[in-house]
Amino acid sequence: MGKKMMMTEKSINEVTVEDLIEAGLSLEEAQTLYKAVSDIVGLCGGHPPEVWREVVARRLLRPEHPHSLHQLIYYSVYSAWDSALRGPPLYWFPSPYESRYTNLGRIMETHGPRLLGKSYKDPISSFSLFQKFSAHNPQIYWALVLKELSVWFREAPRCILDDTDKSKPGGTWLPGSVLNVSECCLLPSSHPRKMDNSLAVLWRDEGCDDSPVNQLTLKQLREQVIFRAFADRFAIVVYRVVANALDSTFSKGDVIAIDMPMTVTAVVIYLAVILSGRVVVTIADSFAMREIATRLRVSKAKAIFTQDFIVRGGRRFPLYSRVAEAAPDIVVVLPAAGKSATIPLRAQDISWEDFLGRSSQLTSPHYYSPVHQPGDSIVHILFSSGTTGDPKAIPWTQFSPIRAAADTWAHLDIQAGDVICSPTNLGWMMGPLLVFACFMSGATLALYHGSPLGRGFGRFVQDAKVTVLGTVPSLVKTWKSTRCMDGLDWTKLRLFSSTGETSDVDDDLWLSSRSYYKPIIECCGGTELAGGYVHGSMLQPQAFGTFSTTTMSTGFVILDENGNPYPEGQECEGEIALFPILMGATDKLLNADHEAIYFRGMPEYKGMRLRRHGDIVKRIVGGYFIVQGRADDTMNLGGIKTSSVEIERVCNQADESILETAAVSASGAQGGPEMLVVFVVLKEGFNGDVEKLRMQFSKAIQTNLNPLFKVSIVKVVAELPRNASNKLLRRVLRDQIKKELSARSRM
Repeated sequence: MGKKMMMTEKSINEVTVEDLIEAGLSLEEAQTLYKAVSDIVGLCGGHPPEVWREVVARRLLRPEHPHSLHQLIYYSVYSAWDSALRGPPLYWFPSPYESRYTNLGRIMETHGPRLLGKSYKDPISSFSLFQKFSAHNPQIYWALVLKELSVWFREAPRCILDDTDKSKPGGTWLPGSVLNVSECCLLPSSHPRKMDNSLAVLWRDEGCDDSPVNQLTLKQLREQVIFRAFADRFAIVVYRVVANALDSTFSKGDVIAIDMPMTVTAVVIYLAVILSGRVVVTIADSFAMREIATRLRVSKAKAIFTQDFIVRGGRRFPLYSRVAEAAPDIVVVLPAAGKSATIPLRAQDISWEDFLGRSSQLTSPHYYSPVHQPGDSIVHILFSSGTTGDPKAIPWTQFSPIRAAADTWAHLDIQAGDVICSPTNLGWMMGPLLVFACFMSGATLALYHGSPLGRGFGRFVQDAKVTVLGTVPSLVKTWKSTRCMDGLDWTKLRLFSSTGETSDVDDDLWLSSRSYYKPIIECCGGTELAGGYVHGSMLQPQAFGTFSTTTMSTGFVILDENGNPYPEGQECEGEIALFPILMGATDKLLNADHEAIYFRGMPEYKGMRLRRHGDIVKRIVGGYFIVQGRADDTMNLGGIKTSSVEIERVCNQADESILETAAVSASGAQGGPEMLVVFVVLKEGFNGDVEKLRMQFSKAIQTNLNPLFKVSIVKVVAELPRNASNKLLRRVLRDQIKKELSARSRM
């Protein structure tokens, strides 16, 4: 940090050849770069955004250059930049030519003059106007988008949106439609161009870095999938067999869970459950037994698919035993390696081989007819942590995957031929979003069967020629600090996406530099929205760690402390409130009062009942946004949402000395992933060792909630702040720790 701060004190005009040598260049390289940058500064009149744009356009900074050089140039270009007056420093700028060939640019060029009239100019200068139009005329926007995605209706809807029923704030979408959204993923189409011989999936197993990347065409995905690419080339598993085996074992409409890494086989099972007219429940493979049991109980799952082990770095971590301890009715157990699971199973459980063999009992085991259902039928149940009690069971209808695919189509510009990789799990919203984003846009899904933390993952990104790479800020921080991606060629990437946490500017500088400063599109939304509400855009200049726009067809206002909307465009900070018309968003919860959680107590705005989301958002100069955290007491830890109450419940039982705890999360002064901080009030007569408590809390949380969580800071206090009604004021504690972290960064 000290070196970076030193760099910001030197302007680009003051950078010398000696500075460039100190940053890692040879004398000859330093002299060449010095002259090129000096010429650019003179050409651009020293205007920082123009200087930086030209430096990037000429590719003067290369991925193989030391990060210290990238830091020196970027921070010195913007050393005197006043963000409070001029907005955030911009690092990426859309091309007027290329913008017309983006997904949104194409439909804007075709329909913009008709929809926007004389106000329409071009995709870049008219983007914000078109976004507002889509939010106020969602039925027109969605009529255009549905033609762009691989959506096939068995029975076409009567209309796009019926908003006549005022008891439904979100309206009734695509009434009368009948389809199977899984079938839409598997069928070829002319627009988007998705042929039988198109690459559908690429994958590689951890430890096989020197092996060719495995691949499946769309036809092979539909008909068959290679079970594992082991030395003995284990047998082919016919895709239709999975759906037929489901029919031979379970009833239509049954709820079937999946708790396993996001492998090719997991994706096939996921699509097969939906194809066969059942409801899928996805559970992240990192969850502890109690959390698995809760999700099985709430969803009423009849069975669960899992693996015997999770293999990472050559080590095996038990998974079946953890799932079995949660006491599901039936477990179907896949092998992580080899032909079959080698561990003993409960009497009622089924091996993967035996499960597939059940399809042979049917009269037509190699044929399958998809089950078509009304569009508003539930096909997927996901979970999101609430602030008390059980996690919310969030049902996705068949419209939710369409929304997820449309957001990536519009904001990540996913097109046929793209190769998309994003390390995630089907238990989190990003897992199914990735599946539908690829298969409904004609793109290729790239899966790495292993840990994304090391060089093996980066090698896969290189060898699979990934064009869109999804990341989480804490993952980027690991890559940068370990230098595990040094020397790899990521220049096929045309953009990154980032979600789950607050991004760190310097980490994003490093990430973007790996591909000659391609844009990092920030994404923020919610499982209950089936997409985002604020994003970056390929049609707007981008600034590190910020969001540049409300998502297409979405509208929101920012509320002040009294619940009144701030004027549109005004710099402000407050809780966001969404316009209620949101295609694919929930209108019910399975175990909670949807009306109470999302609408009760919310103000009206221009005749609309606003929808609560819970994020605190800051709108800054230039119309950019920064998400500040949760208005309620839910936090993001490593991209995983959890509640303060859940953390505190576990910590309160960690040691006999504890009277009560309060858990908050906060980022450092420069942003970055949130750290978990626990404030502790001790019982009378006890003295607390904060390091010992930190280790006890981390162990308890990892055992009972999630092994990925850890406590960063423990603070022992005399009492916790409360209001007149004795409600714990976690926001006061959050502000306190943010000030302390900020003070530390200045030392």
